[in-house]
Amino acid sequence: MSKQRPPLTDSLGRIHSNLRMSVTDRCNIRCFYCMPEENVEFKPRHEILTFEELGRFARITASMGVNKIRITGGEPLVRNNLATLIAELNSIGGIEDIALTTNAMLLANQADALRQAGLNRLNISLDTLNDDTFFRLSRRRGIDQVLAGIEAAQQVGFDMIRLNAIAIRGMTESEILPLARFALERQLELRFIEFMPLDADDNWGNEAVLTGSDIRKTIEAELGKLEPATRPDPSQPAVDYQFTEGKGRIGFINPVSKPFCETCNRLRITAEGKVRNCLFSHQEWDARQLMRDDASDSEIEQLIRECVLDKKAAHGIDTPDFQKPERAMYQIGG
Repeated sequence: MSKQRPPLTDSLGRIHSNLRMSVTDRCNIRCFYCMPEENVEFKPRHEILTFEELGRFARITASMGVNKIRITGGEPLVRNNLATLIAELNSIGGIEDIALTTNAMLLANQADALRQAGLNRLNISLDTLNDDTFFRLSRRRGIDQVLAGIEAAQQVGFDMIRLNAIAIRGMTESEILPLARFALERQLELRFIEFMPLDADDNWGNEAVLTGSDIRKTIEAELGKLEPATRPDPSQPAVDYQFTEGKGRIGFINPVSKPFCETCNRLRITAEGKVRNCLFSHQEWDARQLMRDDASDSEIEQLIRECVLDKKAAHGIDTPDFQKPERAMYQIGG
């Protein structure tokens, strides 16, 4: 499939150009907002897509206009030789941007290889700088490894590093200002993300959502006024602000208090090859089965188009009849 195909458009006219690609459901920590603490059942290795299958899927979606790929998990850096996949994706015509979401615990040893392979951007999960709070959230130790990974990424020349912090009422209020200062001092972009109903232990509730507007008030009270920043990508989930004194940028991703579904351009594939049109979807389309049954690129394209065409107008978190998906975040891909 070499020639450019019609764009991936849903029934509401949203054009999908951003692919979230999970490479594993495994992780080296156990954040309670994502997965269970113990006895986690991971997919057997033979069910996980190979790099060749992931590359094929990326090429097919690129022919339909996908130009950005975000590698997710689980923790993608637990997947052996990930730089090999990055290099393969980087060779695909039409792919303009490759990003990676990681907890950074394994990043110090892999940062240089990833950058050399063509990785453009890093999104690093950093909910706290405090070791005890890190343990409460992730149920494992390792904040020093995370900070070492961030330092290594800066040293090897990544100039697009974003820190993502999950905001949970009653737990992370004390982390807001230390994280903001940390990001500003190191000239890193920081985004706060509202707690979403994707936790495996079913602890989510509206009362646990620390909203972006509340976080913004906390930051402004201590660090100065924030003003709206430019929005180069209208489909980006974050609303970005900059300090009036020019000290840096801070963004807020508010899927609960201010859903942004009307501009969503994201398509997802899980580590075992299920295609999803929304993080909160209750339906999946099996691309792995097609690929392993020797289906043609055209047949896989048709499956992807059916998935996107079935996309709903919104995820519905803010509606009375919302039902969370059966699968948790680590099983879908962040």
